[in-house]
Amino acid sequence: MQDPTPERDGSARPAEERRGVAASGASWIQRVFEEVRGSSQLSVAPAEPPPVTVLAVERYLAEAPPPPAAAPQYWYDVTIADGACQQRCYLAPHLNGLVQRAHLRAGARLRLTRCAYLYDEKRLHYGFLCLEGLERAGGAAAAAAAPRARRRPPPLRGEKKHYLPLWNNEDPYGDMWVAEKALAPVDVDVSKLTSLGQLEMTWRSRVHFQPLLVRVLHKSRLRYYGKPDKKVDMPYQAYFEVADGSGMMSMVLWNSLCPEWYKSMKVGTVLLLEQYAIKTSYPFKTQPTPGDSQMKRFATIEISLNVRDPPTKISIIPEEMVKPEWGLPEVKYRFITRSELDDLPNNHSCDVIGLVTFVGRAERARKREHGEDFWLYRWAHAIDGTSDQPFILELFATSQPDVFEHIHPMTYLVCTQMRVVRDITENPSRTIYLTTSNESQMFITGWHKGQPYTKDAKVKNFIQWTKTQSEAVQMKKTVVGGYYPFPRPPNNFLRYCKNNKVESILKAIGEMGREIEDLHYREHKRIAIQGIISAIRYISCSSAAEDVSGVEPAQKDDSQSVGSSAMSKEDCVHKEKNRNLQNKEVKSLLAGRCSPGEQHQHQVLLTKKSSVKRKITHRLCTDTEQGSASVIPVSSYTYFTRSARKKFSLNEFQHEDFVQDKNGQAVSESLQYCADQEGMRDIPETEETGRTCDSWQSDLWAKVKDKLMKYLHHSTVFPESIPRKFDYVHKDLLMQQYNLHAAVHQPKEYRSDKNINEFKSASGLGYYEVTVLGINHDVAIDVAFLPLFCPEDTHLFRIEDIQNDTLLSCMSCISACQQKASSNGGLHDMFPLSSEIIKAAMDLDGKHVVCILDVCHLGDDKVEVFLSKIYKTVEPDVLDPV
Repeated sequence: MQDPTPERDGSARPAEERRGVAASGASWIQRVFEEVRGSSQLSVAPAEPPPVTVLAVERYLAEAPPPPAAAPQYWYDVTIADGACQQRCYLAPHLNGLVQRAHLRAGARLRLTRCAYLYDEKRLHYGFLCLEGLERAGGAAAAAAAPRARRRPPPLRGEKKHYLPLWNNEDPYGDMWVAEKALAPVDVDVSKLTSLGQLEMTWRSRVHFQPLLVRVLHKSRLRYYGKPDKKVDMPYQAYFEVADGSGMMSMVLWNSLCPEWYKSMKVGTVLLLEQYAIKTSYPFKTQPTPGDSQMKRFATIEISLNVRDPPTKISIIPEEMVKPEWGLPEVKYRFITRSELDDLPNNHSCDVIGLVTFVGRAERARKREHGEDFWLYRWAHAIDGTSDQPFILELFATSQPDVFEHIHPMTYLVCTQMRVVRDITENPSRTIYLTTSNESQMFITGWHKGQPYTKDAKVKNFIQWTKTQSEAVQMKKTVVGGYYPFPRPPNNFLRYCKNNKVESILKAIGEMGREIEDLHYREHKRIAIQGIISAIRYISCSSAAEDVSGVEPAQKDDSQSVGSSAMSKEDCVHKEKNRNLQNKEVKSLLAGRCSPGEQHQHQVLLTKKSSVKRKITHRLCTDTEQGSASVIPVSSYTYFTRSARKKFSLNEFQHEDFVQDKNGQAVSESLQYCADQEGMRDIPETEETGRTCDSWQSDLWAKVKDKLMKYLHHSTVFPESIPRKFDYVHKDLLMQQYNLHAAVHQPKEYRSDKNINEFKSASGLGYYEVTVLGINHDVAIDVAFLPLFCPEDTHLFRIEDIQNDTLLSCMSCISACQQKASSNGGLHDMFPLSSEIIKAAMDLDGKHVVCILDVCHLGDDKVEVFLSKIYKTVEPDVLDPV
């Protein structure tokens, strides 16, 4: 770990800081430091503060305050630099939210609006700068502000000895974690050894135990058990399963031995243990599944390794020195192929190897509601050539950050001790995926050398298969990042309730603002709300790009105050003319409602009916910036209501006219689109005008939209939400984008001026904005539905997962067909509100439904809210899928 701060230790800190500054030139930070220490209140508000660069943001366990005061569980130290000086400061706890929502992060530029100096009353001549007021400043981090390479000092406040990783507790963080223990010559006297079997029989009658010679077969992730009211310097624990010729037993590494030995104790490592303790096994710990099912397990006791009582002596035996006569078992695995997965039961343990084709962004899930601890995870797909289906992998952090952060498409990924997850009450093949266990280990290209699994027959078969594959062909299928809606909510809402562990299943729409406000950076959450589907609008990707970039906001992140007026229709139309969003030369029509597995292209059909011109009314635009918190009683949009459509001779979508394509496939005439050279706003239509439009609203919405008490807008689709095609040349840039912000600022090691928007989207050409009205007709929320379909890999985003959800299924299928046509040079920016979509929406008109929302905080003020599932309430207390 690099130390970005100058030496500041005990009473010598201020003097050394001043000497360092004197040598390097004037420093604004140093002037403020001296000013605040000389202030009578030990607090100042600097006038016209210049920008400073954040070099590091580091987290550590707080200390418990005297009761009954409530306090945060963690504190943060922030290292700032002004080009002449680097200063480590304590962040006032009321500003913790800036870190938790990634406003304050390494590499950011900010201004100090208020700071104080805090003395530690329990230590002599010891104090530190406290940041009490901050505001953002523009510009990139200064090139000269690179962290200085020094050993990390302890946290500023309290008595804690080390920092924690910024976003979870399971990863080793800092230079105290020894990467590799130096191997010393070891003389193994076999005559003095005991075995695990003998220990199990005699441990109660002994105080001191003879040396053990064992091999590590399994390794757990780290467990951090620190609490604010507990005083343990290094509250870490890690489990290992070790074995000799007599069987297998658990071994526990405790406290300060974890930083010293955890990274060196790998699966396959041979250990000589002396001066250890034997204790009764903890009954509730997880158990890995041994590769050798015949191996005996000693489950009543475990080996305890600690720095005292007694001080354990550990030696690593190099593999080349291991003798066959010692009888140590080899590491065995349970590798499966993808073709075998569908036949395996739920919770079955297995190992897998595959070529990565998709890697999702790193996300976090709260361990306990309202707590500050999170699990860190990401999704991945890997193929092995035995099936057209990929392994779908839910990868939680396994205390291997160097691997977890570098999983990218086209790498060979090995995951051990994975567990099968499937719901046998629903379509078993649809929901099957693999998730990590407490004992899982992950390895990617560059980490495979010397691993025991390289000898496994199925691993060798996989390597042979990769030699037959074209790299260019596989690269076309690769995708990285973005919103990944898996696993989908179950088909039955009661099962959703059963699987959910939060205190309250249903949230009021009016509470959504608070729910979103409480989210932490990259926290993913599923929220269920009751409401009425009241309006649907289609937004093309080109429109969305302008909206998110600030040209014309698609919506506000929160609400707008009552009485604020929308932009006039004429102003919006004027802006429309300046938009270059729509395809000017539409030469073909899209026919038919597609299924994801269709291999043929629908024949392009041209209508022979007489047509009339009409203007498609687009969304009216407001000039309110994103992120404003307000309430809107006035609709900012125009729609086609049912009554309006009747005026255009619109049938009630009860009757469908069908034509036949060249393959004899029935094609709904309601999906036939055409446009002239003026662009998509002027569309010649059939006599049944109104079959295609970019928006729909219910009659109820038309009556209540101007009378709402609160109207929340959360339908923006941000660039980070879009899955992107993987570009190996810009691999580092893409992985930095979809990993979490680093704790310590590092100058960019890659040269790329590319923006995330410049990478090709792997999903559809647009998305839907869905308005959900509260069941009391007084509040509403706009959310997004993002149809995901990848033509190069139809197994990546599987439309069949929502086939029982009529409305969402219609929107997904139409978008999939649209993208197929676009990828073949066809229509690009059309309005896919077909009769099927509108009919599905009208079937829900006025009905109470339960909407499942996927919510994720993307950092800063960006929060994505996606509609994932709709359940229809048939009668009170009875809920069925739509």
